[in-house]
Amino acid sequence: MNDLSRQATRLEAIGGHFDKWLLGAIIALTGLGVVMVASSSIALMSSPFYYLNRHLIFLAVGIGLAIIAMRTELKSIEQYNQILLLGCFALLVVVFIPGLGSSVNGARRWINLGISKFQTVEAVKVLYIVWLSSYLVRFRDEVNATWPAMLKPLGVAGALVVLLLLQPDFGSSTLLLAITAGMLVLGGVNLPRMSMPIVFGMIGMTALAIFEPYRMRRITSFLDPWADQQGDGYQLSNALMAVGRGEWTGVGLGNSVQKLYYLPEAHTDFIFSVTAEELGFLGTCLIISLYALLVGRTFWLGMRCVEMKRHFSGYIAFGIGLWISMQSFVSIGVNLGILPTKGLTLPLISSGGSSVLMTCVAMGLLLRVSYELDRAERRQAVRMGADHEGPLPGDVPKADSASAIAAAMQDSARDTAPRDSATRGTSRMQQRIEPTLGRMG
Repeated sequence: MNDLSRQATRLEAIGGHFDKWLLGAIIALTGLGVVMVASSSIALMSSPFYYLNRHLIFLAVGIGLAIIAMRTELKSIEQYNQILLLGCFALLVVVFIPGLGSSVNGARRWINLGISKFQTVEAVKVLYIVWLSSYLVRFRDEVNATWPAMLKPLGVAGALVVLLLLQPDFGSSTLLLAITAGMLVLGGVNLPRMSMPIVFGMIGMTALAIFEPYRMRRITSFLDPWADQQGDGYQLSNALMAVGRGEWTGVGLGNSVQKLYYLPEAHTDFIFSVTAEELGFLGTCLIISLYALLVGRTFWLGMRCVEMKRHFSGYIAFGIGLWISMQSFVSIGVNLGILPTKGLTLPLISSGGSSVLMTCVAMGLLLRVSYELDRAERRQAVRMGADHEGPLPGDVPKADSASAIAAAMQDSARDTAPRDSATRGTSRMQQRIEPTLGRMG
């Protein structure tokens, strides 16, 4: 029994490592963000470092939250999935409560915390991804085979979108629906069945854009910003001028002209235009490459988790990867004039308290996913090595050794345990084909 205990203890003592590529991309983008916030906001206030100091404070708090997320077992987070969903609705409702909700430019998207305002939808993105990941683990077979299991998360997303549209926040509404659709597809939903809700959703969101006057003005100004350069096309035309001035190598860090009261929101929504002006085409290619590395590594981690039967971890990685990739694409597309203005920040680079805090939390969760995956792979390697070792005098039988090792791996037992189709009512389920990608080093 002492040998069994020692073997189980040795296995439990095996930890993991955070993914170096993922961590490197996060640090690089965050560092670039600090530099560009300082450069783009230096002329906006009487104190040239007002927005930089504010950004650094939120970043410090965000790093603290990220460390907490990195040190929290994902199975502990999964236990609170229903509470997290209730939190999503509570956060979107509280902005309408007088005294708590705060209105800016006619939109009620913030709550007043006294020392700062917090945009609740940023927290909703993280909480919703965690809830949907848990849902896909619990019902991943039903999602592939039945209408009710597929429609439930779409109904939840629809209810959240209604609350967002009442604020109004069309950009976040579109992003939330896109994350939901993407996670359902990666979670194994039947694609022909999924196509119908997607088509109806696209028609509905298009109608909302067309029949709302200010959204229609954004679309028309996007199509031809020079037609009303001093009116609806003011933001985009100045953003395009900033991008054009950058040429190949840029005008030099800190030398942007458009940020000098010409380009609105130069340190938040349009920070990419200032970056393009100061760092040029080569600088923007570097930023896009870092986002490609971050998102690519995130999806690779998700695939590896699915292959290891760690579905909750994998779906969290998929959800955060979809969020970061789509929001980055939209933000960069708006700055380059290929998409209408949406009011979405550039993750890890733009200034903004709420966005910085919750993006840091998301990065902490990603790093936790990479840590637990590496830990599981190391423990599996030790287990396989123990199974292949020959018996030595005084050794316990292999079957007992394997049992002790399996008992020590309780963090992955839930994912690997077989599902009882009778208790889940899945007699009509088809054999699932898990998503696979080519292996990356």
